[in-house]
Amino acid sequence: MALKIGITGQNGFVGSHLYNTLGLFPEEFERIEFNREFFLDEGLLDSFIQKCDVIVHLAALNRHNDPEVIFSTNINLVEKLISSFEKTGCKPHVLISSSTQEEKDNLYGKSKKAGRELLADWAKKNNAVFTGLIIPNVFGPFGHPFYNSVVATFAHQVSRNETPKIEVDGNLNLIYVGELVESILESIQLQKNSPFLEIRHTSEAKVSEILQLLQKFKSQYQDQGEIPQLRNRFEHNLFNTFRCYMDVENYFPRKFTQHKDQRGAFVEVIRLGIGGQVSYSTTVSGFTRGNHFHTRKIERFALIKGKALIQLRKIGTDKVFEFFLDEAEPSYVDMPIWYTHNIKNIGEEELLTIFWINEHYDPKDPDTFFENV
Repeated sequence: MALKIGITGQNGFVGSHLYNTLGLFPEEFERIEFNREFFLDEGLLDSFIQKCDVIVHLAALNRHNDPEVIFSTNINLVEKLISSFEKTGCKPHVLISSSTQEEKDNLYGKSKKAGRELLADWAKKNNAVFTGLIIPNVFGPFGHPFYNSVVATFAHQVSRNETPKIEVDGNLNLIYVGELVESILESIQLQKNSPFLEIRHTSEAKVSEILQLLQKFKSQYQDQGEIPQLRNRFEHNLFNTFRCYMDVENYFPRKFTQHKDQRGAFVEVIRLGIGGQVSYSTTVSGFTRGNHFHTRKIERFALIKGKALIQLRKIGTDKVFEFFLDEAEPSYVDMPIWYTHNIKNIGEEELLTIFWINEHYDPKDPDTFFENV
């Protein structure tokens, strides 16, 4: 039977990634919908809690002009959960996201520590399973600039030709949001009491080093269309993060440069600082390919002959981006991660498309999840 999991802060940065990842495994996990209004209505909160085997408490206030508001808000959210547990008699496995800022002299860190300790005390008194996650700096796609992390802020600014300012060039301990989600799922599956579980960072970088990499991605990829050399997993994750801050709607499709003479035409499809696999397909008029998404792969669709409609939609949203491509102006569209995508032949003749993807296809780990655009 699938574990029923509810996420407070379901629509936040980490919450949305966790929610979407749970949806990839419907036989193992059932997602219980959460709405922020539940914290304002005891009946709705009680009803939500009664449906859950596991609650991942991610809802929190990170920034406010008044630090006292941050502290009181975060403690109040925890107290409301505990009150509902006691009222309903429910004892779900509770996980809370705390921070390596716990020991720093700021009210945000103090609020996270106090909230974690309140839940740990409740779990101990009620013989419930509790996991207190101590999390380093998290980065990844779809974080809010000027709120979630310096990576989100810098990626947003660099992709829009703005000039970021380094306040303190410190060394950051980082974890990619996908790696954090893996750790959360592992803790859920273990069902083990861990009041203080330190999630290890997976990479380290100075603020200036992060900015230099983002600026390289801007120059090579956004300005020139080249897939840059990615030397390790961190750079791969940072590149995919950067791509998700670009203005996709107004950036694609990108036109190729054609070199024509009496023999015909020559078009360079892609320049690579990274390996991968190149394929091509023909598509009969009226047919559609794709309707799937990837969580890590970098992919390019290049139209060579015919007319096509390429559609993209970010998972968990309704807005569909549409790009019309024509052989008269050969062009390409790259697929951001967590965007379901397809390509349809809208011409009368056969469509010819070249596909490049950064890794060889592995049927045991395809990173391909089907969902209609």
